[in-house]
Amino acid sequence: MKFWLTLFVSCSILFFHGCSSDKKRKEDDKNISSSQSVIRESVTLQDVNGNAIVATPTEKGFTFSGFENKVVLLNFFTTWCPPCKAEIPHLNNLQEKYKENFVIISVLLEENKSNEELLSFIKFNAIKYTITNGSGNFALAQSVGGVKNIPLMFLYDKAGNYATHYVGAIPEEMIDADIKKVL
Repeated sequence: MKFWLTLFVSCSILFFHGCSSDKKRKEDDKNISSSQSVIRESVTLQDVNGNAIVATPTEKGFTFSGFENKVVLLNFFTTWCPPCKAEIPHLNNLQEKYKENFVIISVLLEENKSNEELLSFIKFNAIKYTITNGSGNFALAQSVGGVKNIPLMFLYDKAGNYATHYVGAIPEEMIDADIKKVL
C-alpha cells in the first residue's frame, strides 16, 4: 500500500508540475516575465504541412503571420512528455470552443523528429491545432527567454501582447478563463 501511495504522489507531482525542477521553474518565471519586452528578430516556423508562420516580436509580445487579430496560445512541448500528452484533449476543446477568434500554435522541441512521425502523432492523438517542427522552433524558444520546462504556454491577445504564461499541466478551466479575458 505504501508503494502505491508513493507512486501516486510521485506521478501527481510530475504531471502537475511539468518536466523540470521547482528551482528552474522560479528562475524561468522571472525570465519569462522580463523577456516579453526584449526586442528580438523575427522567427519563421514551419507547420507539419509546410506552411510558414512568421513570429514577429513586438514591444509587448509577438504577432504570428496568418493569425492576425486572433488570440494565440503558444505551446512548447515534446511528444515524450506525459503532461504534454495529457493536455492534448483540453487544448483540442479550447481550439474548438474558440475557433473563430483563437488559435493554438504548438512548438515541438525535439531534434530529428520527421514530419511523418509527427503527422502520425497528430493522427493518433486527434490533434486539432497547428504544430510546428524544425530549427525555427528552437530559435523561438530562445526568443521567449529560453524554455527549460515543458509544457510551457504563452497567451497573447489579438494585438500580440503578452497576457500570461503557464508552466506544467494547467486545468482547462484556468486557460479558458484567461482566453475570455483577452477576447
